[in-house]
Amino acid sequence: MTDGPRRAEPARPRRRRVIVSVAAGAVGCLAAGLAATLAPASPGTQRATERAPRPVSAAGFDRGAAGTVLANRARAVRERDRTAFLATVATAPAAFQREQGTLFDNLLRLPLQDWRERLADAPAESGPGAVTVRIDLRYRLRGHDPGPVARTRYLAFAPRDGGWVIRGPGRPGPGAAPAQAEVWDDRPVRVVRGRSSLVVGDAAGLEEIARRLDAAVPAVSRVVGDGWPRRAVALAPADPERAAALVGGGRDLASIAALAVAAGGAGDRIVISPAAFPRLNGLGRSVVLTHELTHVATGGARDGRTPLWLIEGLADYVGYRDAKVAVRDAAGELRREVAAGRLPDALPGPAAFDGGSGRLSQAYQEAWLACRMIAQRYGEATLVRLYRAAGRASEDAALRAVLGVDRARLTALWRAYLRRELR
Repeated sequence: MTDGPRRAEPARPRRRRVIVSVAAGAVGCLAAGLAATLAPASPGTQRATERAPRPVSAAGFDRGAAGTVLANRARAVRERDRTAFLATVATAPAAFQREQGTLFDNLLRLPLQDWRERLADAPAESGPGAVTVRIDLRYRLRGHDPGPVARTRYLAFAPRDGGWVIRGPGRPGPGAAPAQAEVWDDRPVRVVRGRSSLVVGDAAGLEEIARRLDAAVPAVSRVVGDGWPRRAVALAPADPERAAALVGGGRDLASIAALAVAAGGAGDRIVISPAAFPRLNGLGRSVVLTHELTHVATGGARDGRTPLWLIEGLADYVGYRDAKVAVRDAAGELRREVAAGRLPDALPGPAAFDGGSGRLSQAYQEAWLACRMIAQRYGEATLVRLYRAAGRASEDAALRAVLGVDRARLTALWRAYLRRELR
């Protein structure tokens, strides 16, 4: 058994669906009055009727019956019973049934420790032909998730034969929490397991991502310590729209190669951007994955107090720490500005790290060099201590307590460092 990543059984290709359209012939107009009285509704009228099903009132929704359907789905996943799983959507449209079949096949490829759906406390919403209910999905990946990962979903239930059945996906009403996507929801994926990593997706290069993440785990621990699970889950979709859905929040990923996102409080996921990540060379991919893994190891500074320059700067410091690349080359965009006499006046603020920022590269380089300067001047352990202190107090209080300087003094030291390193 090798130490490198091993590939799971490849997903079955999705069958192509051919839609055949049948046009109805015209009917003559002899005996028009009698024909109009006796003839059945035209195909067009029938289709209009099918498009406008009767509204179903949420008042009569049977939560107990729907809960039984959801319990049957969870049991089918545990017992790996595809027939039983698909029986829960047997009355749904064919397209939704196919998506659910793909979902089930993907779930079997994952190292699932648990998977279950429950009705949320939110009330059901009336709708045409069905009611929409909010579903709390909980799952856990064995060996990677310290607790259940929570996801919000919506399903449409309709009354049938004295019970309630799933009729398809539901659409949340105005103001409702948005549904949260997973990479394995409706398209075949592969699963690659490394020594410390799990990579899931339908993009190319999953084995390479697993290999580079495995190498990044000890590199991160050398700086931030071993007080984290030292595991990584990466999602690698082939579709940029799916990547954006996995990240959420309307983030622009056109210039972002990867992003660490919270997984329902149970751990983090690294989402690989199919638009930007393939454009990187090998060194760049390693730096980016080590950067994102640093966010995973440190919790991504979810406290809301740690300044973004310190969050991103520490991650880049760890990413570049073992890379054999000159500062002037790694900070090429910022170097050209400094050489032209445009030295930044202040450390980058939150807006500078937005995907649509015109100086996104320079912002990351500024943050990296600030943390690099702190590590060289005060020590690497002090840099990590500053990062953790900034999550418990204000930025200025953390700077004074850990470094003995205020923001103005730090900025002056940093600007002098940029002149020395980049000119």
